[in-house]
Amino acid sequence: VMIEGDILPASLFALIEGKLQIQKTATTGKETVVRMIRSGEMFAAPAMFGDRVAPATVVSQTVSVVVRIDQAAILEAIRETPDMALRILETFNQRLQHLHETVHGLISERAIARLARLILYHAREEGTTKQQQGEVLNVQLSYYQTARMIGITYEEGIRLLKKMEAAVTYRRGGTIIFHDWELLESFAKAENLE
Repeated sequence: VMIEGDILPASLFALIEGKLQIQKTATTGKETVVRMIRSGEMFAAPAMFGDRVAPATVVSQTVSVVVRIDQAAILEAIRETPDMALRILETFNQRLQHLHETVHGLISERAIARLARLILYHAREEGTTKQQQGEVLNVQLSYYQTARMIGITYEEGIRLLKKMEAAVTYRRGGTIIFHDWELLESFAKAENLE
């Protein structure tokens, strides 16, 4: 969809259908998954409100439909519906709060707590579905994605998910099955670790 560092038109981008992954690449080549974008979400705000440089690489995870809304159209819509500006600010505020929590977690929390919180976050955002084998997360999270979202290696992600097997089970392809919500919450609070 776009590459980190691309010069973008003065527009706001929105995902209409599909799923996108936002990732950044360090000078060492290590990729970090910043977040996943769901249908209805906007992204690449610096194109509209900043220096017009793509802050990250955006990769389509499924067949996706993205729209680009020109700055003039956004400003006109805000003039006609001032509440739209508040909704945009609320969205950016939520993302900023999530970023603060992520940075705090990377600095001060154990990886197992970050992983449990990531799984709980996706359960809240994406929901779960009751199936024969248990309650299943409505989005697939690969080992690679989970590791890159919380700043650990792929191998450590596998090891931590095995430690959490009484709370959640990981199946090939990124399917997560919930067994014990309370235990998962205790992992998220860094309790019950050894």
